[in-house]
Formats: sequence, C-alpha cells, structure tokens
Amino acid sequence: MSLNSFGHLFRFTTWGESHGPALGVVVDGCPPGLPLTEALIQPWLDKRRPGQNRNTTQRQEPDAVRILSGVFEGVTTGTAISLLIENTDQRSKDYGDIAQAFRPGHADLTYHLKYGVRDHRGGGRSSARETAARVAAAGVARAVLDALAPQVRITGYMVQMGEKRIDRARFDREEIGRNDFWCPDPVAAAEWADYLDWLRKDDHNSVGAMIEVVAESVPPGLGAPVYGKLDSDLASAMMSINAVKGVEIGEGMAAAALTGRDNADEIFLEDGSLRFGSNKAGGILGGISTGQAITVRFAVKPTSSILSPRRSIRTDGTAVEVVTKGRHDPCVGIRAVPVGEAMMALVLADHLLLDRAQTGGVRGRIG
Repeated sequence: MSLNSFGHLFRFTTWGESHGPALGVVVDGCPPGLPLTEALIQPWLDKRRPGQNRNTTQRQEPDAVRILSGVFEGVTTGTAISLLIENTDQRSKDYGDIAQAFRPGHADLTYHLKYGVRDHRGGGRSSARETAARVAAAGVARAVLDALAPQVRITGYMVQMGEKRIDRARFDREEIGRNDFWCPDPVAAAEWADYLDWLRKDDHNSVGAMIEVVAESVPPGLGAPVYGKLDSDLASAMMSINAVKGVEIGEGMAAAALTGRDNADEIFLEDGSLRFGSNKAGGILGGISTGQAITVRFAVKPTSSILSPRRSIRTDGTAVEVVTKGRHDPCVGIRAVPVGEAMMALVLADHLLLDRAQTGGVRGRIG
C-alpha cells in the first residue's frame, strides 16, 4: 500500500528524506505535447528554497531540479515524468543528540510507534524538506493549467504570524514579493521582522502562522458531488503539508457565527454573465467550483525544533530535556506559502483533467 501519492488522473508520488542523497517526485497522468523544461520548473523551487533570508533556515540548498524522464525535446510525452533534486548541505551531526530522544511536538514519537524505526537526521521523511518535491511536481501542474485554463492565477501570502495579523485595509498585492514573509501588508511585514528577530535571537523560540491561497479565474464546474468534491481535495492537499493543523475554505470557521441570510451569496445575471453579491463560499458550492475566486486558508503550527529545553523521554523510557540544535525555520509558515500555491495548482490540474474526462467541458446554460 502506497501512502506517498496524491491525486486522481494527475497523480504524483514523492520520495526521499531530508538528509538522504536526494529527493524527488514521479508525476503520472500529464497530457503529452505540453512545453516543459527544467527552466520552467526552477523558478517555483527558487521561491521555496531555504537560506534566502535571515528569517528562514540557513541550510543552503540550490534545489536544482533535473528532469529524468517523460520529456522529449522540451515537451511532455504522456509518460511518467521523474524529477530529481539533490541534497547538498546536510549536517546530520546536528541531530546526534536526538537519535534516542523524541522532540516534543514533532513526528519523532509517532514514526517510532508506527514503524519501530526512524531517520532522526532532520526528521527524515517527516521533514518539510519533502515539500520541495511537491513544488517541483506543481511545475508540471502549471504546464497543464497553462494549456487548459491559462487565465487561472494562483497567489499565496501570509495573513497572520502568531497573534499578529495583517490589516486588510492595507492589502497590496504588489507588496507580497517585496518582503521576507510574502505579506501583502507592508506595515505588518515590518512588525513581523522585528518580532521574529527577537523570537529567534532572544527567546530561542518559534511561532505559527496563517497562510491564504487564492485561485482566480477558475472555470466553473470543477469537482464532483459527494466523494469527488473540489473542496475536500483542497482540504486534504493543504492538510498534508508538514505542520499544518487546520484548513478552511471561504468563511470557514467564521461561518458558524453567521446567519443563513448573511452567509448566502446572492446570485445575479448581468449582461449575460453570472455574478455573485459576495463570496462566503470561497468559490465552491456542493463541492463544485462556481467560477468565483477559490479561497483557502491553513494554519501552520510553530516549528517543533527549538533551542528552548522541553521535557520528553528517550526510546528506553527515561526522562530527558530536549534542546534541538541545527538550522531551523523560526516560522515555518514563511516557506509554506509557495507550498500552498503548489498544492492548489496540483489539485486544480487534477480536477481539470477529471472534468475533461467526464464531461468534455459541457456546461449547463443560464439565460
């Protein structure tokens, strides 16, 4: 039984560990004839790459992707696409002290309880390093989107760090790429920088975050009733990202405080086009896209590897205080932004292909 794969028609399988020689992904179900080169995939990996600023782990990895199969003369062949990313800056000695101890809040304990063996070097398969392979796979998914729905635009950004939130009145899309936090609020970004400096240097601690990913101009009709819902696949995709502890779509948890009148997105037909008065549903109704922007948020817990001592046990059951040395993200949510964008692209590409296979793009008419 393989539990390292995700998707239906467009399916990918990741492999590799944080401190192994390499990691990678096999993508199956990509249509033939789509332009795809390493140069088209690399910018997305560069966006996720560690060590780019002082607010992320200082592990220096080029994350250079190599295409090993499934592409000939710059276009996809319709066969399995294999992508390789070498690990070049492992420091496994940093993890010697936890070889027989479990870091509180980390997957060390559960991996040991389930398998009886674990790779303690950087967390092995449970490390966020695995997400590099997903981002590479999303480079292929974007080739599918460019071919089938070139109007789709996917944008991720951080809306909260710890208790500090952005002011939506200051939301500026152009600011997202100008700071270390993918933050659309320049005032909040400056505050977060000072806060994270203190947290890392003085408090020896980490902090959680909230990420929002929006897909605009998604065609209506993606997704299927009951067990093929677009929102259930999106929730599963985001929840599979390391350290994610909660996912919501549209109003999400806040919908519990609304009345039916407040929550219902009114529907209009203007100049022959479908319009909505609001988007509380986050672009999905009954598991099927409405044509509105799809909005997903996910909560990322604080990094478990910190310099502050925390009580735990060793594999022999004796008590120990764990202090995790090494290079770790003080806020792993920062690098989760491009990963969230990648998972959105992967799910949308999969559902575009599913819809094409089932309906051939046929749609119900209004008016």
